[in-house]
Amino acid sequence: MKLNRSILFLLAVGWCGIVNAESTWDQASAEPVVATEITVHRSPSCGCCGIWLDHLKKQGFVVNDIKTQDVNLVKQQYGVGAGLASCHTALVEGYVIEGHVPAADIRKMLAEKPNIVGLSVPGMPHGTPGMEMSGRKQPFSVISFDKNGNQEKYTEYLFY
Repeated sequence: MKLNRSILFLLAVGWCGIVNAESTWDQASAEPVVATEITVHRSPSCGCCGIWLDHLKKQGFVVNDIKTQDVNLVKQQYGVGAGLASCHTALVEGYVIEGHVPAADIRKMLAEKPNIVGLSVPGMPHGTPGMEMSGRKQPFSVISFDKNGNQEKYTEYLFY
């Protein structure tokens, strides 16, 4: 059996939250999905935000879509620092979700209930849910952050 470098890398470092993001974001879960309400604050002119909302809906979230001209005010209100910022900010069960966080990571966080403020995918990396338009894919990390400004890698997505 011939192993490529990516597989050898994964075997060497262990699973540790690294995900092969080649699979589609909107695959149906094998487990029943509980409808969860999420409120998303976004600019009315942002197309990628709408695509991310569609991703959430396909994964069983009930989306309350709030279009606002000042998303930065929402970010400040909920403790999203400049280094964590993206194009939209969502609230779900007391947590903040910043940017193009995959629905699976939101569900994982809601199940684990960690002592954090929320999750972020800083910037707008190509290939994240809602940012698949160009066909380009960049590796990216989902970052957890707490009220003291501490940040940790929650999940890392590699494209191979």
